[in-house]
Amino acid sequence: MDELHGPFVRKLDALGPLHAADKVAIAAIEADAQNVPSGTDLIRDGDQAEGMIVVVEGYACRYKLRKNGRRQIIAYLVPGDVCDLGALGLDRMDHAIGTLSNCRVTRVGPDVVSDLRRRPAVAQALETAARMDEARLRVWLVNLGCRSALERLAHLFCELFVRLREVGLVNGSSYLLPVIQHDLADTTGITPVHVNRSLGALKRAGLIARKGKHLTILDLPRLMAVAEFNPGCLQVGKRTADRRDRIILEGTTNLSATGSPCALDLVPSQDPLEPSVTISPVAP
Repeated sequence: MDELHGPFVRKLDALGPLHAADKVAIAAIEADAQNVPSGTDLIRDGDQAEGMIVVVEGYACRYKLRKNGRRQIIAYLVPGDVCDLGALGLDRMDHAIGTLSNCRVTRVGPDVVSDLRRRPAVAQALETAARMDEARLRVWLVNLGCRSALERLAHLFCELFVRLREVGLVNGSSYLLPVIQHDLADTTGITPVHVNRSLGALKRAGLIARKGKHLTILDLPRLMAVAEFNPGCLQVGKRTADRRDRIILEGTTNLSATGSPCALDLVPSQDPLEPSVTISPVAP
């Protein structure tokens, strides 16, 4: 892992690789980051899309608001992500972007964006990042359409583990998750009550632990089994795919509590909206 640079350089370099001069140019962008408090709109739905916004620290999200005030979060933006990469070709934003925690962000002007796009390795990395965003959106559609509340949360936690580990922001099996249950509810399309119940089920199953603003994955293979998490769905480009495969292999080796394959049984519960979960090792 590149310890000399920030998450934006690390992410693009993983998709590149970048030349030394490219890293210097991107590091200068990260160095210009400003503090933004939680609950701040970085850009609103309908605003003119100019330049781009990079998250250097903290969590932000893409979201849509209904007329009744209900919010649907459609993507998480973590350190190293470009908030409005998909909007670079749009005149107006078709969604809003807001902070879920205190953040440090850099607003990159159109002239600087044009300079970055004249750098072949950077331009290719940004294009690959945009395709990865599209791939994640398709996965999120599947989550909302046909996965249970527990499975949606499990999938989100696996996804964030992979994304944050790729930019060096996972400590062992733990990472920062500075969101509240209402945020998770707006992400997964369920109520805060269902979020609380599903988090409890994952904890009782020995899959996760949450202390303050940090989440610890106690058994990655079993959590992936619950979520039916396939890291291949998020892979774009051979270099990124190889890197992700290595991350998952390392994770399943280091974070397996049982060291055995796992069986997942969904057992009917009294709540028709949320199945009970039984997870047990498969006998060799």
